[in-house]
Amino acid sequence: MKNLQLIGLFLVVAGSFLPLVHIPIVGNWNYWKVDHTLAIILWGFSLLTVVFIMIGKNKSVKIMAFLMILLFVFTIVAIKLKSLDYFSFLPFKSWQSTFAGIVKLSWGWFIEFLGAVIILIAPRNKNQIN
Repeated sequence: MKNLQLIGLFLVVAGSFLPLVHIPIVGNWNYWKVDHTLAIILWGFSLLTVVFIMIGKNKSVKIMAFLMILLFVFTIVAIKLKSLDYFSFLPFKSWQSTFAGIVKLSWGWFIEFLGAVIILIAPRNKNQIN
């Protein structure tokens, strides 16, 4: 199961370099362009996950995968709230929500969540766990 968990971890790390947010005119942003602190936290979680996979602490690996999923959800909510706040100078709420709607989430989130879910569900078969 270590191999499957490592594949999931690779997807999470690779996903941090994929386009996560599309902003017209500006282009696509990955985790590093969205927020450096969140990207560093994600890589810290990834490093801890590698250590826990190597020493065979499956419960700790599941906790780290769950924390990664929470970080992804927090980041998505923060992106949406920041885009609403960014256009708060507009006089009407409908205009604010319309302009905030141009900030779109991209396909990289699918890879991020897929990797974290693979890490989370990989050690289910107890016969194959070392």
